[in-house]
Amino acid sequence: MSKVALVTGGGSGIGRACALTLGRNGYHVVVAGRRLEALEETVGLIGETGASAIAADITNPDEVDALYHTIKGDHGRLDVLFNNAGNNVPAAPIGDIPVEDFLKVINVNLTGAFIAARGAFNLMREQSPQGGRIINNGSISAAVPRPGSAPYTSSKHAITGMTRSISLDGRPYNIACGQIDIGNAASDMTTQMGSGVPQADLSIKPEPVMDVQHVADSVLHMANLPLSANVQFMTVMASSMPFIGRG
Repeated sequence: MSKVALVTGGGSGIGRACALTLGRNGYHVVVAGRRLEALEETVGLIGETGASAIAADITNPDEVDALYHTIKGDHGRLDVLFNNAGNNVPAAPIGDIPVEDFLKVINVNLTGAFIAARGAFNLMREQSPQGGRIINNGSISAAVPRPGSAPYTSSKHAITGMTRSISLDGRPYNIACGQIDIGNAASDMTTQMGSGVPQADLSIKPEPVMDVQHVADSVLHMANLPLSANVQFMTVMASSMPFIGRG
């Protein structure tokens, strides 16, 4: 019987790449997000026997509860959550960032991630056999932010704390929680890397990117571990990007 994985934000970018890789390696993948059409495109790439799409806004607790209710009804359990959905706003100094923009990022990247993890935790705790794995999508920005990134950096720094907390909460229930921090994976969000992005010295320079498949392969490795082992934190990044020595 296939293991069941849920990928939030599975309609594009990193989420789609990870869903495809999980689906091609023995998982039934449930992809969730707000745009059903994009989710169905992902399902089409995997094949309907190995994937399903459920439209849900992870910032809406009722929709997330319904998502997990459907997963339980259709599959009886959940083995892996890739807690991936996120957003961002244009870069700006903190004094120029509207409060509404900060709240928009926090609402998805932190509150939404909490709601998704909470639902997965409850299902994994209740199911038999008990247990499962939660993989949070963090960011190297939590430790080495770019200029003008206060909302995004704050949200991802908080994710690191949440990952540690879930790891402790999950121990009595055989629930493992880890985090992948990604640097410059090629996607729609990194198209500007080639033309230049802000550096710590306030210059604008192009940066290298890596194939998003390396992220997907890393998530698959984390997902495939037995629950007696865990990748607590993993950083996967373009080798020559300004991370080590940034600033």
